[in-house]
Amino acid sequence: MTEMSKTKDIRPRSWLQFATSVAIVLLIAVIASLLMVRIDLTSDRRFSLSAPTRKILSGLKNDIYIQVYLEGEMPIPFKRLRRSVKEMLDEFRIASGRRIDYEFINPSAGADVKQRNVQYQSLLSKGLNPVNIQAGDAEGGSSQKIIFPGMIVNYNGIEVPVNFLKNNPAATAEENLLHSEEGLEYDMIQTISTLSADTIYRIAFLEGQGEIPEAGVADITLNLARFFTVDRGTINGMPGVLDKYAAVIVAGPEDQFREEDKYVLDQYIMNGGKVVWLIDEVNVNTDSLVWGETAALYKPLNIEDQLFRYGARINPVIVQDLNCVTIRLKMMTGNTRQQIVPVPWYYFPKLIPDKDNPVTRNLNKVEGRFVSYIDTVGLDGKIRKSILLRTSSNSRVLTPPFMVSLKEAESPPDERTFNKSGLAVAVLLEGNFTSAFRNRFVPPLRGTMAGNPRSESVRTKMIVISDADIIRNDVQVTANGPAPASQLGLDRYTSEMYGNRDFIVNCMNYLVDDNGIMNLRSRELKLRLLDKARIRNERLEWQLINLVGPVLLVILSGLVYSYFRKRKYARP
Repeated sequence: MTEMSKTKDIRPRSWLQFATSVAIVLLIAVIASLLMVRIDLTSDRRFSLSAPTRKILSGLKNDIYIQVYLEGEMPIPFKRLRRSVKEMLDEFRIASGRRIDYEFINPSAGADVKQRNVQYQSLLSKGLNPVNIQAGDAEGGSSQKIIFPGMIVNYNGIEVPVNFLKNNPAATAEENLLHSEEGLEYDMIQTISTLSADTIYRIAFLEGQGEIPEAGVADITLNLARFFTVDRGTINGMPGVLDKYAAVIVAGPEDQFREEDKYVLDQYIMNGGKVVWLIDEVNVNTDSLVWGETAALYKPLNIEDQLFRYGARINPVIVQDLNCVTIRLKMMTGNTRQQIVPVPWYYFPKLIPDKDNPVTRNLNKVEGRFVSYIDTVGLDGKIRKSILLRTSSNSRVLTPPFMVSLKEAESPPDERTFNKSGLAVAVLLEGNFTSAFRNRFVPPLRGTMAGNPRSESVRTKMIVISDADIIRNDVQVTANGPAPASQLGLDRYTSEMYGNRDFIVNCMNYLVDDNGIMNLRSRELKLRLLDKARIRNERLEWQLINLVGPVLLVILSGLVYSYFRKRKYARP
């Protein structure tokens, strides 16, 4: 066979091998894209979705479109947050069978200032919270920049805002951003779960015992309405009137409970109902402080025996705390005229959330006003008790009756008397509760009789809080009527945002959570920061390693390759 014929035989075989190789590579790529194999090799599993999240996403029936407003020039920590959001959305998109689509938008991309301001106002009206930051420019200067670290979730024509950034004044900027990344999965899936649910839970504020009026809880009602249908109503001794509600809120009653209403509440709990109790055992009329002083009086509500049977006792005292809110008072200094100065008001403690409980993890301190403290009672092993909020290590208690005077702020007290530590102000009770009417006479009820009362509950939950003002927003009355409700937890003097709103919303979500979504708040990521001392002391060494090292590695690889090539092909 001639040399020419051999070449003609080899050429078709080469093309066939090449085409076969390309086909195999394409086939492997297609199979790999269909399998969507993803492996999370991180120690804290930061790229792995929980089982509840996957269950919710796999059950989506309609498409979801998400607009994320983390785009454009921003500091590196926010770019890291943007990357985490994108990675989480990619995981959501895959787990949902590509029913989730998203877009990153720069809210500052307008051509002029007027257009940008219109965009800002639109995002504010939708519920996104802006952040002012210092942004550097190409010339080494800096300028103020507005960032909206959040997103708008669109589902069936409904828009719901989700704010990512945790802004805890007690934490550093790095810790706040880390906590924001930890809460991404919960914040996103909680909103998606609520929007896509076939059934929306109903909750209710109870009335009839002088509870906080609707205007006083307007802000929290508006925020709870993002997740629930919120009603208000009275019991009136009607058995079963609460059965349609997943949870009820008893917010600041001032009148004593009637026995028939207590019984209806008790049987609601026995059948699995959930309750948030916000109870003031000591009455302090804060409106009278306008005149300089008011009285603190013990005012029982005829609910104490019922709470005691469930495992909690609210002590009829007032707690003072050195870790407290400041108020503004007109004070005379020397012979000068009166001036408005900030002074500590020990009756308004900054309550410390438990850092390990999913209800309060990464939560800002909660503002309390004339709070009492709670003792957990009983040795029933069927009830688990967890403290959610507590005072600082420098507290003391005052027993009524006594006078509360603004003049107290002018002279600091003896700090040695603040010798109480970590007094419980909010307690979570979970388990099987014993009926408060066990072996007791059932009071007369309205309507049809309730049948056989239960003496022990199915497994359920309740939260007892010894301060009703935690849920109360400020109400201002103008000449045109009540002004819009102020934000719950916002200090209008210092602009500090306390965690009151998030705390109440988390309490309700935890009580009615059937999917285990709230446990995602316990997720913990490790903060891996560079050692600044080593960066400063070993700066030149690491610069040389990173700049010269790769070049030397390429040269060395070339020399080694050249050496072995010469050995292989050199003729003897």
